[in-house]
Amino acid sequence: MQATPHQGYWSSDNTHRLPVRVYYEDTDFTGVVYYANYLKFFERGRTDALRCLGVHHAALLEAETPLGFAVRKITVEYERPARIDDALLVATQFKAAKGARFEILQQIHKGEQLIAKAGVEAVCIDLSGRPKRLPVDLVERLGDFSVDDLKA
Repeated sequence: MQATPHQGYWSSDNTHRLPVRVYYEDTDFTGVVYYANYLKFFERGRTDALRCLGVHHAALLEAETPLGFAVRKITVEYERPARIDDALLVATQFKAAKGARFEILQQIHKGEQLIAKAGVEAVCIDLSGRPKRLPVDLVERLGDFSVDDLKA
């Protein structure tokens, strides 16, 4: 299997950063990012952060016991509007993990300005949608890049 390249990078403060450009398709008729599209930016940040750690969704699905991730809960606070052609940076931090769940903090910035922030609780699931304990190797990889101690 060929690994999909990642676009982001990990910084010394254990934050993954992913550059994102706002395209026409992301906006409403006024040129402002449609509120639901911030969820897509956050998803891209989480996916790329995992990819940078060597965790690929396709590989999880091809494992002996296929696994995936689902967002169980997300809270979003919108601080400022992003607009067409803006260059944004999605910051992702893994905070805690226990059992099947892990907590993620995310922010979207335009330069120094905070655009939006989210608290995410994700859960590891099997193909029937049942929660499954996070794989130990995943927790270990996340542990090296977390802002808190992660425990399986």
